Amino acid sequence: MENLNLTDNFLIAMPALEDPYFAHALVYICEHNENGALGIIVNRPIDMDLASLFDKIDIKLEAENLARLPVYFGGPVQLDRGFVLHRPIGQWQSTLVVNDEVGLTSSRDVLAAVGSAGLPSEIIVTLGYAGWDAGQLEEELAQNSWLTVGAKSSILFDLPPEERLPAAMQKLGISFTQLSDVAGHA
Repeated sequence: MENLNLTDNFLIAMPALEDPYFAHALVYICEHNENGALGIIVNRPIDMDLASLFDKIDIKLEAENLARLPVYFGGPVQLDRGFVLHRPIGQWQSTLVVNDEVGLTSSRDVLAAVGSAGLPSEIIVTLGYAGWDAGQLEEELAQNSWLTVGAKSSILFDLPPEERLPAAMQKLGISFTQLSDVAGHA
């Protein structure tokens, strides 16, 4: 798996993956290089919406159409920190460009713009992220912990959270019921 780059791909947790943080998770990989990987779980809303989050961080949310959007558990790393996966990329203080249309921003200015202008309107707001050290994700892939499939922005931004994992699996031509919790090697 030398020089494997899964940036802009989905990771689908296999049933044998026993980590409760990742059971039935769909992870969008925002960066993958020789130093490790960073991703966001995109199908795990928490019991908080944007209106509640904006109230907690003292930003006025004028875009009523976004008030009921869920906040997501993005992963077990830095749970006290917010991340905004968004389309289009825009110009923000701290954005990781994933591809030519999707960015991941961790600076407050993107939330202020969402609050005042409702833009960017295609957003997934998370608390925390999923991170892997150098070689760790490759090792987990070798242990059959994850399936990988190319990501589609439409799955991220056009589908409700409960439909994202099945849609990503459909790209592979399988459903979750077809996966075995027993790993094998040929």
